[in-house]
Order: sequence, then structure tokens, then C-alpha cells
Amino acid sequence: MLLRAFLLFVIAAMPLRAEEVVLGMSSDTISITTSFDGSELLIFGAVKREVPIPTEAQLEVIIAVQGPKEPLTLRRKEKKFGIWINTDAVEIDLAPSFYALSTSAPFTDILSDVEDLRHDVSIPRAIRSVGAPMDVSDPQSFTEALIRIRTNKNLYQLNENTVNFDEQTLFRTSIELPSDLTEGDYITRIFLTRGGKVVSSFETELDVRKVGLEKFLFDLSRNQPLVYGLLSLTIAIIAGWGASAIFQLFRRQ
Repeated sequence: MLLRAFLLFVIAAMPLRAEEVVLGMSSDTISITTSFDGSELLIFGAVKREVPIPTEAQLEVIIAVQGPKEPLTLRRKEKKFGIWINTDAVEIDLAPSFYALSTSAPFTDILSDVEDLRHDVSIPRAIRSVGAPMDVSDPQSFTEALIRIRTNKNLYQLNENTVNFDEQTLFRTSIELPSDLTEGDYITRIFLTRGGKVVSSFETELDVRKVGLEKFLFDLSRNQPLVYGLLSLTIAIIAGWGASAIFQLFRRQ
């Protein structure tokens, strides 16, 4: 009730221009530590409007959270002469490290293909693959394999009918963030659609950063790889020696 009252107060206080999004998030920063095992991001907001709610088509909400984009090289393996070898390779220009879609209704029912192409909302459209070598057969299967693999790891999510939309004004949803998040800026986009067309959109950023020991080790591995390697080797030797000593102690007893 307090959340609803707060959002309604915000709508009343702002100058009314058109149907637009007022957005809030449970946090605008996610800290990755050595004990980080995932998190849940709560996204809530409201629609402010200057006219009564139109009756010709229902308003719907799409929420997209996108992690940093990166280039990838995907390889296809085939078994030849009893061993698995790389045969074909396709370079993906940019693919989000994380991408989650939450909708108030089935995705294809509330956003047309034309609008999807214009705004790059769906998971396949968020992946940029300009072209593939001419000698590679079925290059689309590489993108499909990437989506399948990252979906299984919960890095790509399509959560339909998970946005609660009350009285065509207040909306809220929660998105599960996995433990293996990539550090960087996560773009959060909100789309209001009516009759398959985008009538309003809003964009903000979520900061995901490593902190503490996790950040120290990550920076060390990138900036001083030799020191990081020696440190890892030293820790491995000490751990091995310690385990051996404990085992010998138990054997004597």
C-alpha cells in the first residue's frame, strides 16, 4: 500500500504530457563478492497520463535487463575418425552477457515484429551477428545454440506473464540474477505497448561491480598476470601441503 501511494503521489506531482513510465528499482547497484550466489532485482513503476485510459486496446508492459555486450566466436564440433574436432566457426559481433525479458502478457501478443526490429527487444534481436563465412552452412544455428546454452545457465531469460500490472497504472516484477554475472553496466529498458506498438519507453542503468577480495583477485589477474599466477601456485602448494599434513596426522592416530 505504501508503494502504491508513493507512486500515485509521484504521478500527481509531475507535469503531465503523455502516457509515460515512472520507474523504480530495489537497488541501482549489485556488489559481487566471493560469497555472491545470485540476487533478485525488484523493478516497479507506474504510468502517468494526461488523458483517461484508452479503451481501444489494453496497455502492456515489457521489461528488459541487458548485461554488457561482448564479441564471441562460436565453433561447431564434428566427430571425425573417432575424435571431436572444430569444423566451422562463426563470429558474433556483439552478444549480451545477460539478458532477461519480463512481460505482462505473451511476448508475441504485445509486440509486433516491426516494433521488435526497431527496438531490438527480443533475445535474438539483442544479439548482433552481421554475417557468416560463405562456406558455413546454417549459420543461424550458431546463434540458436548460444541462446540455448545461456538459457540453460539462466543468463538468458524470457519470463512471460510475470509483470503484475494493476489497473493499467502500477506495475512490478522481479528478475533473478545468477551468480556468474559479468561486471559492468546493465541497461534496464521499460516499454509500454498498445496494440503491438511501443507507445512509450524508458531506460536506466544498473551498476554491477566486484568488491572486496573478488575485485582484488580480478584486477590482479588482468593487470599483473605473472603475480597472479605465482600467487595461485603458492596457494595451491600450501593447500596441498596442508592437506597432506592433516592426512598424515590422522594416519598416526
